Amino acid sequence: MPRLLNDLKIMLLANAWIIPVLGALVGAVFFFVAPPPPMTATLATGQAGSAYAEFGEKLRAVLARQGFELTLVNSGGSRDNLQRLLNEDSGISLAMVQSGLERQLDANQRERLLSLGALYQEPLWLFHQKHLNVDRIADLRQLRVGLGGRNSGTAEVSEAIMQANQIAPADYPPGWQSLGGSTAAQALLKGELDAAFFIATPDSPLVQQLALSPALRLGSFTRTAAYEARLPFLRHVAVGEGLLNLAQNSPDRDILTLAPVATLVSNEQFHPALVPLLLQAVREVMQEGSLLDAPGAYPSAEPTTFSLSPDAAHYYAKGLPLLQRYLPFRIASLADRYIILLIPLLVVLIPLFKAVGPLYRWRIRARIYRWYKHLREIDRQLNAGTLPERLDAEILKLEQLEDELAKVDVPLSYSNELYELHVHLRYVVERLRALQQRQGLNG
Repeated sequence: MPRLLNDLKIMLLANAWIIPVLGALVGAVFFFVAPPPPMTATLATGQAGSAYAEFGEKLRAVLARQGFELTLVNSGGSRDNLQRLLNEDSGISLAMVQSGLERQLDANQRERLLSLGALYQEPLWLFHQKHLNVDRIADLRQLRVGLGGRNSGTAEVSEAIMQANQIAPADYPPGWQSLGGSTAAQALLKGELDAAFFIATPDSPLVQQLALSPALRLGSFTRTAAYEARLPFLRHVAVGEGLLNLAQNSPDRDILTLAPVATLVSNEQFHPALVPLLLQAVREVMQEGSLLDAPGAYPSAEPTTFSLSPDAAHYYAKGLPLLQRYLPFRIASLADRYIILLIPLLVVLIPLFKAVGPLYRWRIRARIYRWYKHLREIDRQLNAGTLPERLDAEILKLEQLEDELAKVDVPLSYSNELYELHVHLRYVVERLRALQQRQGLNG
């Protein structure tokens, strides 16, 4: 065992050069590899208590289980969120935006933003007083109508629908008002409005409150195909009888409505490596679907609003990256980055380690063979007859070399070469002594 440990020590010392080489290569990997993505992001949602704010809370809870901190920021809604995304000093990297609002931006602004996909449908509801007959938009001209709050997503959709019917904002009747949300709902329930538009999920408290009112009825958009052709950010949605409230049978018939979608939009401040983590969290939030959204239907790459993020496109096509399916995100993300650089590192290391054996043998034999240089020089001088005057000094020097050679330590597998050197050294010494004796006899 001591001999084995000694051989191992010799081998390690002989190959000590590989340590700084490996250190330099590993250092290069750490230097060139991309830094890990931050485990934080800021999401602009909507007004407190809104569907956007509620969705953000659910998303934050799911991400927290992965050690990811999602900071939620309440806002004035989709339009406000777009402005915050475009403002580099806002600190916002993600926002929930209603589809269709991208039309407000110019080409340069749209290029700065990326879509991560649709989150869920946001149906447009047209509630009106039950005694009124509302079949088409033209029937609203003589009525008091809430078109949605100023700068709201509801106002954006209702205005687009009016323009599709060739009714410009300048031509709105006096009874049409910029009212939306709870304000419009209360005015409708009190009879101060004849009809009002709302955009909300079917299980939202506001929609459920209106659906329970016996004085109100839900209108139907019968020409959805015509609207979809003109307004591609809207989709037709079938709402079955009693879907909103079975007890009150609301709606009292099958109807059709139109729906934009809530989309997740990012700017250049959002790290692309976080996209799979975020979308997988959205999928978990939406795994049971809703009254209108089938389980597993969202998130979805369609409809297209802004350009779809390449990382999001990969997720929709192939799902989570392989490592993230089995490892926590933080570990999988680091592994992904280092594996990319470890491949060229291995390409360098394989020939490097192949060279270890030959270099090790050369260094061990160099301990032995360096003595042969002096022996060969003496041998040449003996043959040339140039040593007679220095025999005593040369013999003494070789005996000193013999003593030094006895201290040389080599692995057991190279001992035969060391012993051969001892024999050769003793052979030269004996030749010199024989020459010395002949000189003595001749003298």
